[in-house]
Amino acid sequence: MTNSPGASPDGVVPRPSGPLTNDAPDAAPSAAEDVAPVAVPVADAETRGALDDGTFDRVIEPASPNRLELENGLWHQVSPKYVWVQLISMGSVLLITVVVALVLALVLHQAWVWIPGGIFLVILVWMIAITPRQARAIGYQLRDDDLVFRRGILWQRLVAVPYGRMQLVDITHGPLDRGFGIAQLKLVTAAAATGVTIPGLPQATAESLRDHLVAVAESRRTGL
Repeated sequence: MTNSPGASPDGVVPRPSGPLTNDAPDAAPSAAEDVAPVAVPVADAETRGALDDGTFDRVIEPASPNRLELENGLWHQVSPKYVWVQLISMGSVLLITVVVALVLALVLHQAWVWIPGGIFLVILVWMIAITPRQARAIGYQLRDDDLVFRRGILWQRLVAVPYGRMQLVDITHGPLDRGFGIAQLKLVTAAAATGVTIPGLPQATAESLRDHLVAVAESRRTGL
């Protein structure tokens, strides 16, 4: 089995320390920088720390050697509170399904309900069981020209969103999200397939990341 650079034998990639972007500190400036500057960095230490405040400290990778490899650099994760929001949501659906199945089977004498109801419950229980691991597989990285988002253990997704293609950066959160102090950050581009929704971000992280991405996107579109 082949692991990513810096990965431990169990497939866990620790978060390296360093700045938000992957700029090499000793890189010599080029003439092109006067025309197209690199991404605008987050201004202060408080904002930099907000991106990792209250989040998981490492990204989990699938064990398969054919997995999509994580690139080197600083990966940011989501809040552990996202797991509780998902568990409560799916647990509520599980409870409602059981109640409906019992009413149909015992009160209305519809025995057929046990077949679809049982299949649905097995799938739902499996989803609940893998939710914590799925949450720890979510990560995003701020590079010079784009934001890279990855998620998934069984079905992996790895997408890069160019800063200059971003048209809208939207923060949303439902009642459970507000109760746990987290939000979703949605990046909308001209191509719907490259849109990204980063779930489970602490509220301060979502706001800091939104402001950073808006500033970078504006600088790339205007060429300033």
